[in-house]
Amino acid sequence: MKEGRVIIVTGASSGIGRALAERAARSGFRVMAVGRRSERLEELKRVCAASTGSIETIAIDLRTPGAPALIVRETLSRYGRLDILVNNAGGVAVGPILEQSDGALREQFETHVFVPLALTRESLRELRRNRGQVFFVGSGVARVPVAGLGAYPAAKAAVRNLARIVRMEVRRDRITVTYVDPGAVASEFMTRAGFDGPPGWIAAQPHQVAKRIFDGIKKHATVVNAVPWQTSLVALAEAFPAVTDFLLSRAPGLVGTANTPPPAPNGLASAHANGTGSNNGSNGSMHAVNGSHEVPDEEPRSPFEDALAAHAVRMRKLNLSSAFVASLLVVPGRTLDVGDVSLRWAGMPNKNERALTTEVLESLANAGFLSRSGDERYVVVRAADATSEGGAV
Repeated sequence: MKEGRVIIVTGASSGIGRALAERAARSGFRVMAVGRRSERLEELKRVCAASTGSIETIAIDLRTPGAPALIVRETLSRYGRLDILVNNAGGVAVGPILEQSDGALREQFETHVFVPLALTRESLRELRRNRGQVFFVGSGVARVPVAGLGAYPAAKAAVRNLARIVRMEVRRDRITVTYVDPGAVASEFMTRAGFDGPPGWIAAQPHQVAKRIFDGIKKHATVVNAVPWQTSLVALAEAFPAVTDFLLSRAPGLVGTANTPPPAPNGLASAHANGTGSNNGSNGSMHAVNGSHEVPDEEPRSPFEDALAAHAVRMRKLNLSSAFVASLLVVPGRTLDVGDVSLRWAGMPNKNERALTTEVLESLANAGFLSRSGDERYVVVRAADATSEGGAV
């Protein structure tokens, strides 16, 4: 394999993406690692400092307008070429699909379908020049959908389909298009969404999946089944949908969607809300409430969480997530318009949703995260703290 080839990996701040970025850097690749959590990306750079390759990072929400073009432009500016694009970033909006807002549904398809296509389109010229490779990371739920994951299974089914379509369209350009079925992986993706995650005897480790993807780079594979026996089971389950649906309704833990205990009422400040606390609260000291009940002490709130605390109840009722709010603050200098922000998370916002948007942005301005810029417009001053992020990267 050539030394110095350039690879973009999205979702590189944790899980499969981080493991792949590390492996690539240590194998001599020049890596552009993309994710939302800047402190995780900086840690990744430190870990890879002694690698034979190199690693640069971009901290950005992929759904930010212009993000795909910016990522490719920055990669070419820093490295001068692009050989491989790995569309790995993902997230899940938990809950019944019929109860989710247009904004939540749109976010799923933006993250998994629209952004990867835009990144591929922006990369096409360089990939043609270098006879490069594009990876689309799918999921077993693309073939066997699981209830409770919102639009995630539908979005991943679209990913599986679009990988084949893109492959047909770029075949004459000698670009390899690879679809990855990662299997059930032991990462924070499911636990941060409020699920237990797959049982240990099933779950693959991120570094194992990253190795399979890396092998797919070397072999120019069109399909990578990271855990072949799981893929075989998925195919069997797909062939008998009635039996599969019955089994999964009785034993959701098989695919990792058994629920963890719900977050505390002030979920924005709870350790459970961002996946960092223990499920039984045993890591907190206990104190008496009304002389009879005991609850764990709360984790200290970050300034971002403090800014949103007064709106926590309304945000839960109207399905405005703290992760979405945090994503608005990723790019310093970015202008936020109340109408545009409310449209993004609520679809067709009513007066209550628009009012909540205004109140949240005002609180962020009062806390120093935004500055006011005219009527219903704000400019991003600084990013949210890492502990406030609740979505997958």
